[in-house]
Amino acid sequence: MASSSVGMACLGLVLCMVVVPSLATVYTVGDASGWATGVDYSSWASDKTFKVGDSLVFNYPTSHTVEEVSSSDYSACTMGKAISTDSTGATTINLKTAGTHYFICGVAGHCENGMKLAVKVESSSSSSSTDKPSTTSPSTTTTTKIPDSSSSWSLSPVLAFVTTWVALCVMMVVS
Repeated sequence: MASSSVGMACLGLVLCMVVVPSLATVYTVGDASGWATGVDYSSWASDKTFKVGDSLVFNYPTSHTVEEVSSSDYSACTMGKAISTDSTGATTINLKTAGTHYFICGVAGHCENGMKLAVKVESSSSSSSTDKPSTTSPSTTTTTKIPDSSSSWSLSPVLAFVTTWVALCVMMVVS
């Protein structure tokens, strides 16, 4: 009887690890088209709700760049005053602050031809959106290769650690 209870507890812990994802979402900018000329990024972003903690993944050939810029530089496609920039071909932007974040390609003519993206990021604790530009607290840029998908769930590392630790403790008690 006790072993079936322990088995059920272990099964419950495993289900928690699989079913309880973190709330962060990873968005691949432009989906399969990636970060390229000829993509309507306003339409791509229009049906998405971005929250603090989410990430944007830009996949592109190294003939492009990803630059986070101010609202005015975004509107005018001004290059050379980027908050952050990357040209590695795989750029991940962690959205750490609420407000509107602005991205352009820094190659001459690309921004003017539509290679620009503005995303409104909501606070993760509230469903209301603010329109405060992120120029005072830029996003963090890291370079990572992530499989092509519009969005995916990721398991919270803390939840995975705690669940694994509890499962190991239960197994040690049983044996």
